[in-house]
Amino acid sequence: MCGRFATTTPPDQLAKYFGAELPEQLVEGAEANYNVAPTQGVYTVYEHGGVRRLDTFHWGLVPFWAKDPKIGSRMINARAETLAEKNSYKRPFANRRCIIPADGFYEWKKIEGQKKKQPMYMSRTDGEPFAFAGLWEVWKDKNHTDDDGEPLELFSCTIITGDPNEKVAEVHDRMPVMLPPDTWDTWLDRDNHDLDALQGLLVPAPAELIRIHPVSTEVNNVRNNGPELIEESDPVSEE
Repeated sequence: MCGRFATTTPPDQLAKYFGAELPEQLVEGAEANYNVAPTQGVYTVYEHGGVRRLDTFHWGLVPFWAKDPKIGSRMINARAETLAEKNSYKRPFANRRCIIPADGFYEWKKIEGQKKKQPMYMSRTDGEPFAFAGLWEVWKDKNHTDDDGEPLELFSCTIITGDPNEKVAEVHDRMPVMLPPDTWDTWLDRDNHDLDALQGLLVPAPAELIRIHPVSTEVNNVRNNGPELIEESDPVSEE
């Protein structure tokens, strides 16, 4: 799974990297987040009205049919193998696909003979952002309306996970699906409904793309945030 990641590249640079339009409000007060957690707002690249955009969506997909948006806390990840089957994901898989940028992500490795798990940070060897494959959805809150009397809308997303490559497999049995640049147009195209071809994009990224190192257990607490969280640390011990 992917339950925690870091996003440190400024939004204007992300917009340029992904060729996306950027709302002005995203630039103002933008700060790096070294401990992104579920239900927080996350940068999302998506297509709307034929235009590629970068915005912030609620992390944890809320299906359009949900009665309560809290259901999103259980939908931070979607399994690549069952996207076309699950009621929560088959509609967005058909026409609401997105990319969730991340500069790195965390997984917790089991250490033989120890109860404590070792947090590991994974980033790209070339320093570029990851392009996590994702899905997005719009949920309308019928109990709250805007100034025009229209239901308030919640834009939410989920990160797609699949089998790990051989390097990540040493840490965890799942990993985010990472899309190379030559697939972005195909993935984001809302007029593309070739689900078999889209499914074929959801493969493990090459092992040589990823570097991994141990980090401090400070990352375990979502209240901790700062560049020290991604710095290489001594392995955890039971002491």
